[in-house]
Amino acid sequence: MHSSLKNLHSFLAASCAAILVLSLAGCGKSDSGGTTASPATPAAPGQVKTIGVAFETLQTEGWVAAWDRIKEECQKNGITMREAVADGDANKQFEQVKNFINQKVDGIIIAPKDSKTIIPMIKAGNAANIPVVLYNRPCDPTDAKYTVIAPDNVSITKDTVDYLISLAKKSGKKQKTMILMGDLSDINALGRRDGFDLAVKGQEQFIEVVSRIPTEWNQEKALAGVQSAFQANPDIGVIFTSSDFMFPSIKSVLSNLGKWKKHNEPGHVILGGFDGDATAYQLMADGFVDATGVQDLLWESEMAVKTIMDIKAGKPVPTRLDDKGFAITQANLKELEPRMWGAVVAKKRK
Repeated sequence: MHSSLKNLHSFLAASCAAILVLSLAGCGKSDSGGTTASPATPAAPGQVKTIGVAFETLQTEGWVAAWDRIKEECQKNGITMREAVADGDANKQFEQVKNFINQKVDGIIIAPKDSKTIIPMIKAGNAANIPVVLYNRPCDPTDAKYTVIAPDNVSITKDTVDYLISLAKKSGKKQKTMILMGDLSDINALGRRDGFDLAVKGQEQFIEVVSRIPTEWNQEKALAGVQSAFQANPDIGVIFTSSDFMFPSIKSVLSNLGKWKKHNEPGHVILGGFDGDATAYQLMADGFVDATGVQDLLWESEMAVKTIMDIKAGKPVPTRLDDKGFAITQANLKELEPRMWGAVVAKKRK
């Protein structure tokens, strides 16, 4: 741009700023395709005017709920949100992050494709002195500077399975138990398995783990595994799934066996899960599922925006913020459902 035009532009911008109130503090133009937006006007020291948000995908309800809450937090704080969705492509995500850097955003929130490809993105943000927050997924060890906000899978699972065990105790008999595990190359799956093991340790008089199904996050493998487990142990009385999305497979098997019963009906199989999605919420509201561990995605979204603001304000922030989540149960459903992201999604559908 010609220098005289730059001076004129600066004069007009300064004059207008004294008399105008900014009316649009919400979300910016979508950058899901990696298109280039205009550079952000530099923020005053400690101020956050723009945040780039780069998600690996928006193909599940959880990611959409998280994305929407980040938008709300940006709007509430007068921040423009620049948007990018990589559709599962790590290279595309890197280009989108570099685009945010070129736009001179004040911070970047990334839900990464994986724990390795995110590291160059963090380092690029560091080189530009732009704070980086990782959303829901940690990265591999690195000397790059960032904050990750992610669920404490172990503690959330343990709290959930503790509740299932309390129901087993009330049943008056030792309950045969099944766990559906996720992909054990996934740190989230490992944490949920470990939380389950911590809960059942020392509870052998109430719980007998007779089946461990390695689903690899696959519905068909989950279905086949549950069918095989019931063939070997028709009297299984407790099932824990490492992800709520496998409840349909569990329901299919239990329905065929005449065991799909509500929690207050004779013959009910005690059921628990993890995630807190809309399916789990509806199954709990209908009385079929006893408990699920909830990733507090709404809190994670709020903290992601707050962390960027804190860093820009010069406040110390930790490398990791644990989402402690919570176990939502038939006993506390009404109290906690406003914080259950799946309940929020389910109610928006109506």
